Amino acid sequence: MDFLELASVLLLVLCLLLGTGVWVGLSLIGVGIIGMLLFTDRPIGSAMFSTLWSSSTSWTLTALPLFIWMGELLYRTRLSESLFKGLSPWLGWLPGRLVHTNIIGCTLFAAVSGSSAATLTTVGKMSMPELSRRGYPDFMTVGTLAGASTLGLMIPPSLTMIVYGVITNQSIPKLFMAGILPGLVLAGLFMGYVIAWDLICKPTLDREPPMPLRQRLHESRLLIPVGLLILVVIGSMYSGLATATEAAALGVIGALVLAAIQRSLTVEALVSSLLGTVKTSCMIALILAGASFLTLSMGYIGLPRGLAEWVGTLNLSPIMLLLALMVVYIVLGCFLDGISAVVLTMAVVAPMLQDAGIDLLWFGIFVLVMVEMAQITPPVGFNLFVMKSLTNHDLGFIARAALPMFLLMVLMALLLIVFPELATLLPSYMNEASI
Repeated sequence: MDFLELASVLLLVLCLLLGTGVWVGLSLIGVGIIGMLLFTDRPIGSAMFSTLWSSSTSWTLTALPLFIWMGELLYRTRLSESLFKGLSPWLGWLPGRLVHTNIIGCTLFAAVSGSSAATLTTVGKMSMPELSRRGYPDFMTVGTLAGASTLGLMIPPSLTMIVYGVITNQSIPKLFMAGILPGLVLAGLFMGYVIAWDLICKPTLDREPPMPLRQRLHESRLLIPVGLLILVVIGSMYSGLATATEAAALGVIGALVLAAIQRSLTVEALVSSLLGTVKTSCMIALILAGASFLTLSMGYIGLPRGLAEWVGTLNLSPIMLLLALMVVYIVLGCFLDGISAVVLTMAVVAPMLQDAGIDLLWFGIFVLVMVEMAQITPPVGFNLFVMKSLTNHDLGFIARAALPMFLLMVLMALLLIVFPELATLLPSYMNEASI
C-alpha cells in the first residue's frame, strides 16, 4: 500500500470518528492507534504514554491557561461598555459612523483576550443593542462583528498562536509580534469595507450629537484601562522584560485589578472564570495530546515524508504551494475548528514548507488568516454559532453578512504572500531575551 492509499485510509477513519461525534482529541488518538496497529509493528503503549505526557507537560503551554483566564475575567467586567463609550465620540465623522466601533472594539479587546469567541460575545453584547437602537442595518452590524471578532486569533495574545508555536517549536513572543502588523492591516481592510459600504449605499444613519473636544477627551479616559493592560502584556514581551508565560501572569493580575476596581470581581464571577478556563484549557490540551500521538504514529508509518516527497515531485513553486495550502485550509475550515485544522495538518505541512524554504514563523501568521476564515465558514464556523446565540437571525443570514469579511481575509492572505515583511518586520527587532 503506497502512502496515498495510507493517507486515504487514515483520513476516512478520522472522518468516521469525527462524524459520529467523538471528541477531536480522542479521534486523533484513535487514528494514531489504528495506524500503528495496521501499518507498523512498533509497541503502542510506551509510545503513547511518553508522547501524551511530554505534550501535556510542556513549559510553553503554561501561558495558555493564563491567557484564557485573563480573557474570562475581562469578559465578566464592564470593559466592553467602557470601550463603546470611549470610542463612539471619535467615530461620528467617518463614513459608516458607529459601525466602526465593532471593528475597533474587537481589535482592542482582541489585544487583551486571545479568543475570538470571547471577543465576539463581549463586544457584541455591548454594540448590537446600541447600533440597533440607532437604526444601523443588521446586515452590517452582524457581518462586521462576526468578521472583526476573528482578530482575537491574530492580534496577540492569541491562543492559536501558542498552539502553533508549541507544535512547530517556534518562539511564541516572536509569533505574537509577527501578528501585530497583519492584524492591524486586516482591521484597516474591515474599516475600508465599512467606508465603501457607506459611500456606495448611502444609508440613512443617525448623526451623533456634536460633542466638544473637552468632553471627547473626558470620555476617552475610559480607554485607559485597556491601553494599560495592552501595554503591560505586549510591552513586557517586546522589551524582553518578560517571557510569554510571565506576560500572561501579568495580564491575569491586571485583569483581576481591573475587575476589582470595577467592582465586578464577585465570588461567582471568579468561580465562573476559573471553570471556563479549565474547560477551554482541557479541551485544547486534549487536542494537542492527540495531535502529538498522531504525529508520532504518522512518523513511524512514514506518511509525512512520503507526502512531502510526492509534493516535491510536482515541482510546485513556493507561491503555488501556498495557494494550494490556502485552498486546503479553506476546505478544512468548512468542517473543523481552527485549532483542530492546525494540529491535524502541521505534521505533514511543516516538512513541505521546510523543503520549499518557507519560514515557519511567517507561515504561522499565514495559517492564522486561514483559521480566521474557518471561524465564519459554514457549516461549522464557530463564530456563526456564537453570533446566532446573540441574535434572532438564522445561520444563512449571518454567513451572507460575514461573506465580505471572508473575502477580505483572502485578500489579506495574498498580501502576506506578496509582502512577507508584514509578518517578519517586528520580530526581527525583538530583544533576544524575550525569545
